[in-house]
Amino acid sequence: MRYLSAGESHGPCLTAIIEGLPAGLELSAALINKHLKRRQQGYGRGGRMAIESDRVEILSGLRYNRAIGSPLTLQIQNRDWENWQEIMAPEGEPPADNRAVTRPRPGHADLAGGLKYDHHDLRLVLERSSARETAIRVAVGSVARIFLEHFKILIYSRVIAIGGVEAFYGDDDPARYKETVEVSPLRCADPEAEKKMLEAIEKAKEKGDTLGGVFEVSVTGLPPGLGSHVQPDRRLDGRLCGALASIQAIKGVEVGAGFNAAALPGSAVHDALALEKDMGIYRSTNRAGGLEGGITNGEKLILRAAMKPIPTLARALDSVDLAARANAPGAFERSDVCAVPAAAVVAEAAVAWELAVAFREKFGGDFMEEIEASFRFYTGRIKSRLLQEGD
Repeated sequence: MRYLSAGESHGPCLTAIIEGLPAGLELSAALINKHLKRRQQGYGRGGRMAIESDRVEILSGLRYNRAIGSPLTLQIQNRDWENWQEIMAPEGEPPADNRAVTRPRPGHADLAGGLKYDHHDLRLVLERSSARETAIRVAVGSVARIFLEHFKILIYSRVIAIGGVEAFYGDDDPARYKETVEVSPLRCADPEAEKKMLEAIEKAKEKGDTLGGVFEVSVTGLPPGLGSHVQPDRRLDGRLCGALASIQAIKGVEVGAGFNAAALPGSAVHDALALEKDMGIYRSTNRAGGLEGGITNGEKLILRAAMKPIPTLARALDSVDLAARANAPGAFERSDVCAVPAAAVVAEAAVAWELAVAFREKFGGDFMEEIEASFRFYTGRIKSRLLQEGD
């Protein structure tokens, strides 16, 4: 299973084509739109969210709400395009004022991308490097998520820190997500910490600054055996960490106990195994975060990612004007103060995609009933081994 996306932040639309989706999967634009709406929420978002109301169109690969096995085409219209048609026109001559960007923003792709592609107008970089791209990524990931949910694999996220304010996150019962995280303006399950986070965002906004934070993605219902230890590029932890690190502004990723494990002895890190007659073989802890040797082990998958503050600041940092060859403040494009809650939703989509790819690798099949049969056989065999082998 693979996909390719295209589109610019202020272009006509964002588009993606997914190949390898099994025939027979029930799917609708409404199910995808639900997650697109979640991406647009969160306290601290900027003016773009007031303009856009993302809705996906399914242009191919679906008939009467069932995938038919051919490439699935998704498209999201950019409502702001009507204000940028001259500036972002794919053909014709540029207007006198084409809003060229010549002052790179520190921390953004502007200068590095301009040097790589020999662009003197850095808008040619920022239009694609913009986090607007994550809208189509959420659409693609939502398709993968719908596929996984068919097999009772469920994905959650929550924010555990913003601007140095940390939330209590010992309790991660998925049953309470809808009552806490999904109604929180910051996707935070700790009301006291949330209050301090909101205050920190307001203070940053007043100063023309931005804030980053940390979020967690967890996945339940995964069978043991997704991924592999036999080649580096097949290890699922590497693929998942890479997927999260590819999200704009993500600078750190950890699995399970993560960085904290580095300060502890092995006896306090690794998950001991036990055997009981009724439970079979089990682990009483999950510090590995559901992955061992690059393979899912049947426990809950736990991933965390650190998001740096957004590099587009209202009170711009020092930069240079490439056209004037002089010191100047960095350019300012409309931006968010804090997008950590939105990034958590994007991360759900990125994780869903990688897991769906690994699931398809493991269970094969071109249509849903074929995959279901393979899944039932394998999970039945795993259950039998964990419960009965050696009796």
